[in-house]
Amino acid sequence: MNNMIRTGIIGGAGYTAGELIRLLLNHPEAGIAFVHSNSHAGSRVTDVHAGLYGETALAFTRQLPPDGIDVLFCCTAHGDTKKFLETHPAPDGLKIIDLSTDYRKASPEHDFVYGLPELNRDAIRRAGRVANPGCFATCIQLALLPLAAGALLCDDVHIHAITGSTGAGVKPTETSHFSWRNNNISIYKPFTHQHLDEIRQSLTQLQPGFRNALRFIPVRGNFSRGIFATVYTKCTLTEDQAQTLYKDFYAAHPFTFVTGKSPDLKQVVNTNKCLLHLQKVGDILLITSVTDNLLKGASGQAVHNMNLMFGLDEQAGLHLKPSAF
Repeated sequence: MNNMIRTGIIGGAGYTAGELIRLLLNHPEAGIAFVHSNSHAGSRVTDVHAGLYGETALAFTRQLPPDGIDVLFCCTAHGDTKKFLETHPAPDGLKIIDLSTDYRKASPEHDFVYGLPELNRDAIRRAGRVANPGCFATCIQLALLPLAAGALLCDDVHIHAITGSTGAGVKPTETSHFSWRNNNISIYKPFTHQHLDEIRQSLTQLQPGFRNALRFIPVRGNFSRGIFATVYTKCTLTEDQAQTLYKDFYAAHPFTFVTGKSPDLKQVVNTNKCLLHLQKVGDILLITSVTDNLLKGASGQAVHNMNLMFGLDEQAGLHLKPSAF
């Protein structure tokens, strides 16, 4: 790998790991030293991630040689990263990016930085450990951060967001297999979704006095990937003022854009982009936010965080064309 950033991945058989491997194989300044999986050890990566045929000869391994890498990506199940780090002390200097929920909530018990670049870019650059945000949390926070930064969240926030089936993980469940999901739609965890804690944490980081309700209805969609969120709340700004606020807030961030036309989900699938659209109706500001749950909501954001941590171009390895057709 010469001077390339040496990366390792644990939990390498899931959807987010497959996307992460794809991105790292094509990253100009990073290479993969190993992909760990207990359940698939000895098998070729392409036996599981078939879309990578012709791209790599890597095989899954049970070995964990952390001394030979610069950064470890944890694509493990929720709860497992913490268990892993408690039993496998990290060598000095090893950077860690965790894609699970284990360290997203700030605590004096850990030193992970919450890895939403549009919120914590400077802290991520200095961090040795980063907790990658959740997919719903990313999409929804990007819809609300400019309002929080202007102390303009003054009422309850209503959120309706629909996600693709890949958000449920690679292991089939009753609500994720094809015959149930196809031609179907349903809500789950209304008002209680686990991403609400990290959303509130970020909003109060910018607007400490925010105490209003976040009323979130998550929806299972009958498509594979992407998140389409509509967020609305009372707002004193005119539509033009809101446009200026959002464009100014995201002007220096290369992956989040304010559009003049209501976006389609296909505009962001297979990209690390978030597209936002604003509309004022009476005293209500409606924000539409669309992302790819596996990229901006997971693996693409993890690579973005790696780029920041190693002082690289933020967009390195992330110039991706949307799968519009």
